[in-house]
Amino acid sequence: MTAERKDILIVTGLSGGGKSTVLKTLEDLGWETVDNLPLVLLDRLLDAPVAESASGPDQPLAIGIGARTRDFDPVRIVERIRRLRDDHGWDVGILFLDCSGAELERRYTETRRRHPLAADRPAADGIVRERELLAPLRDWANRLIDTTRMSANDLAQQVRRDFAPKSAGPVLSVTSFGFARGLPRDADLVFDMRFLRNPHWDARLRPGTGLDADVAAYVAADPAYEPAVSRIEDLLTLLLPRYRAEGKSYVTVAIGCTGGRHRSVHVAERIAARLRGEGFSPTVTHRDLATAPQDSLEGSPVAQ
Repeated sequence: MTAERKDILIVTGLSGGGKSTVLKTLEDLGWETVDNLPLVLLDRLLDAPVAESASGPDQPLAIGIGARTRDFDPVRIVERIRRLRDDHGWDVGILFLDCSGAELERRYTETRRRHPLAADRPAADGIVRERELLAPLRDWANRLIDTTRMSANDLAQQVRRDFAPKSAGPVLSVTSFGFARGLPRDADLVFDMRFLRNPHWDARLRPGTGLDADVAAYVAADPAYEPAVSRIEDLLTLLLPRYRAEGKSYVTVAIGCTGGRHRSVHVAERIAARLRGEGFSPTVTHRDLATAPQDSLEGSPVAQ
């Protein structure tokens, strides 16, 4: 089953202006990206319906074109975009990456690369020639970014701000674990719950887990529980929007206790519930929930 594309972005501009950075960032945001497609294949690509896939029929497409593209013809590209808009009503845009000649020369000198339009001449000659060649695309572009004073990270941040879906954010995971089995390899933030009183030393609660109401109530009755956990929740609600703004793709919050069966499990569930209430969509896993309890792993019981 197929569906027509709805969002197409042509990414072009001066060589050395940041096209590769833009395309990589768009790909990270979920776009399909194609770079330096020969123009003879451009019509075929744009005419082809989009295959239904896990990304859905509305996956946007970014096409990188420039002086290195075979049969590059800016006038023809502009005319093709006009037809796509007029005949199909598609939302086709052009993002043009501009940059000062002096900065481009510096970048070419720094990387020791040759300009694609000045293989046997100074980069400055190729930059002037390319600027003239790209004039029709620059004039037609509805988005322009001047990268003269931007680092690659600055450019990526702007692309995320301009093109990320409004609901986009990092994939958020909350996992419980036991320190006795080591830290989760992919943990970004780790919180240690071993300061809370341990249900393992209550014979009635030991066989249970933090998913059981009586175990959860026992953990929550610790005087330090509420002030500590609520502060962790407040910290996460502060940090997660900042991670989203920075374009972080994944955030894993790991909650640990000694064995990974009681305290960490309950706290992970509570924190995930708070985050859902704040509009986030965490996935909850309990890495060590099925492990067998063992006194020697839990240390000595602490008098309550």
